[in-house]
This record gives sequence, C-alpha cells and structure tokens, in this order.
Amino acid sequence: MALPPHDNDHEFARWVTDRATELDTTPGEPGRVDRALLRGLGESGLLSALFPGTADDGPLREAPATRLCLLRERLAGVDTHAETALALQGLGTYPLLQSGTDRQRERWVPEAAAGRAVAAFALTEPDAGSDAAALELRAEPSGDGWRLHGEKTWISNAPDADFYTVFARTTPGTRSRGVTAFCVPADRPGLSGTPLEMLSPHALGHLVFDGVEVGSDDLVGAPDQGFSVAMRTLDLFRPSVGAFAVGMARAALTAAKEHTAGRRAFGGPLDALQTVAHTLAEMATRTEAARLLVYAAADEYDSGGPEVTLKAAMAKLFATETAQYVVDSAVQLHGARALHRGHLLEHLYREVRAPRIYEGASEVQRQIIARHM
Repeated sequence: MALPPHDNDHEFARWVTDRATELDTTPGEPGRVDRALLRGLGESGLLSALFPGTADDGPLREAPATRLCLLRERLAGVDTHAETALALQGLGTYPLLQSGTDRQRERWVPEAAAGRAVAAFALTEPDAGSDAAALELRAEPSGDGWRLHGEKTWISNAPDADFYTVFARTTPGTRSRGVTAFCVPADRPGLSGTPLEMLSPHALGHLVFDGVEVGSDDLVGAPDQGFSVAMRTLDLFRPSVGAFAVGMARAALTAAKEHTAGRRAFGGPLDALQTVAHTLAEMATRTEAARLLVYAAADEYDSGGPEVTLKAAMAKLFATETAQYVVDSAVQLHGARALHRGHLLEHLYREVRAPRIYEGASEVQRQIIARHM
C-alpha cells in the first residue's frame, strides 16, 4: 500500500484516517492479541508507516516522532483497539530497530510491519514498575551466554507475542547501569506466561523465565547498556502516548458537542446553558493545549533538540490528564446514556485511565520535569 508524500503531514493525517475507517475492527477474543486486526493494519499500510523502509525495500529507519503522533492521534479518533495494536507493535520492535543487530532487524522488523509477528516490550516487574531501574530479572552467566530467571508483569501482548524485548539484570547492585536488553523469541524453552484480566480488555500478561537461554546473538545493544536502549525507545514513544490521549479527548469532545447541540432541556438546546457552554469551552481549550504540547515534543525529538526528555514528559503528563478530564466531562454532559454498555463514551471512559499509568505514571513525569527544569 503506497504511502503519501513525506513532506505533507496534513495529507498523511488524512491518509491515516481514510485507512483506519476501512479497517475491519470486529473484536477478537477479549484480552488476547487480535492477529486478524494486526494483519489488517499491515495490509492497509498503517504498520509500514510506523516502520519506514518496509514498504519500499528501502533502509529500515525510525519514523519521525511527528508521524508517529499523527498515526496514533488519528487512529485513536477512529478505533482505540486498532491504535493500541499498532502502538504496541512499535514499542516492542523499536528497540531492535534503534539498537539491535542487522540480523535482528532483518528477522523481525519486516514481519512486525506486515502484522505477521507480534512484538512485546518486557520491562515491568512485580516489584519494579515506576522504578524501572529496580528490576530483578536475573541474567546469570552460563557458558557463552546467560540464563534468565525471574518474572515480568503487566506486559502488553503477553503471553501471545512472537518475540519479546526483555530487560534483565546482568550486574547486581548497579540499578540502571547493570541492565542488559535481549531479544527473546517466544518459543524459547523455559519461557511461559498467563493473560491478565483488566478493566478495559487488552492483551496484557505475566511472564515467567525459568532458565531461559540467551546468547550474544540475542543482545540488543551492549551488555549493561539496556536501560539506555529502553529509554531511547520510550523518549520516542512518550509524546505519542499523549497523541493517543488527544485522539480520545477529541472524540469525546465531538460527541459532547453533538449531544449538547441536539439535546433539549429547560426550554432550549443544552449547549445554550452557560454552565454547559463553559464546560465545552474548557474541554476544547485543554484539548488544543495538549495537542500543541504533544507536537512540540515530537518536533523537539525530530530536530534533535536538547529538551527531548523534558518536553516528552510534559506532553505525556498534560495530554493524559487532559483526556481523563475531557472524557469524564463528556460523560457528565451526556448523563446515564454515556454509561450504557456499548456507548462510545462508556468505551473511552475505560480506555482513558491506563495511559496515566503506563510508560511512566503521571507522578513520574512530574519528577522528570522537575529534574530537567
């Protein structure tokens, strides 16, 4: 599927929306990877846009952060399930694209871009969530390689992924300086997992590593440099979490505007009431401010600016908190109908909570901002 010209973001955004509306988003099994949807994302060209070079046999390279944000914002406005599936393919595969070997990239990136292989980013552990540097999954020396012992949890696409970017401790007692990244195919002996049931059904699971063998061919980056591998990927993807939130906020705002314009109460349309009009104005203003922060952070990344981490944290913090406010306000303006199973806002109300936690909780983003001011 041909992509639009690279120098026109507005045309690219329209292209994403058009492709997204053509997707078959019939839900699969709740809480498990939807492989049919991933194949559809691959056939539509949307995944290829996430992995430049895969559609035209060119060199594999990063997508610009601005394009990643446009992808996620526009997809979120059409179908959050499709947006999440695409984003998780990127999160799990980008450590290989950015820091992996040619062999790893050639093996997995084209398959991920086609939707044939499912990727996962395995960082979080039962006792290492926001404090990711405290991870305890052990990589114990064994012959010419290592054996992995321990657990990972809240891992998106687990236990159904085909390969995992796994972060393990190779040097005890050194926090972030002693972490190494590995590419671990799902069929390695000793690797097992179970799905987790969540408030909003997503493919999320718990993994157990019981002496899983890894070698030098599985290294992603250099030994003891895995935390930098993780942060490089997260710095790119963090603003796009904000873009996902903005997409949900815009969908909720549109629904609220349409409902309050058509709903009559107290002798006139609901949006003629000052309290309702002011609420809509606040929702619109915060959403636009969030969107500006997101694309400022994306531009900082694309231009190689000095404040990538600071602006990415600001964008994720403000956009995810804003989306929570906008969706909640839209529910309030709709009343009970918004909480009816199957209503758009009922769906968004469950979806909008998690982004304030994953890829760095709001409290962590505030700490990052304070440290980089």
